[in-house]
Amino acid sequence: MAIPATQMRPGMIIKHNEQLHLVFTVEHRTPGNLRAFIQAKLRNIKSGAMFEHRFRSGDAIERVIVDEVNMEFLYNDGDDYYFMNPEDFEQTVLKRSTLGDAVEYLTPNLQIQVSYFDGVAVGIELPQTVELTVMETEPGIKSATASSVTKPATTETGLVVQVPPFINEGEKIRVDTSEGAYLGRA
Repeated sequence: MAIPATQMRPGMIIKHNEQLHLVFTVEHRTPGNLRAFIQAKLRNIKSGAMFEHRFRSGDAIERVIVDEVNMEFLYNDGDDYYFMNPEDFEQTVLKRSTLGDAVEYLTPNLQIQVSYFDGVAVGIELPQTVELTVMETEPGIKSATASSVTKPATTETGLVVQVPPFINEGEKIRVDTSEGAYLGRA
């Protein structure tokens, strides 16, 4: 199934140079007066080799449809991330090295899809948006209105998101999983 490069998400499986790869990180870049591009870090599923590749925004990416099982994220213990199938309560453990940047969006009870290829869990499919709690940020400014001014906020998963000045610690925010961008209060 072909998708535009702009729809790549961490955890997705794509076919690149006739090989299966797990999308590890995705970064949308717009350098000055040049065309926008997507810098992606990919991991070859067979060899485990990691490399970066630059895709043009309009490039068609062949997304590989693998067996996807609806699962619930339970918790992580160090680099082990535990998921449970809500139908049969079977648990699957994925390593941080398999999940890449996707771990920055995982909160307990989050419903996701775990991708299986040849019976082995190889990645996850994140929802379009997730809700994260702001754990640390500079105090909000009461008179601040939405403007181009932003400040960094560290969420419960460790992800740092640029947020408007009126967001305070303890608030839940909606974050786009493709770019790690603030979308609004949850």
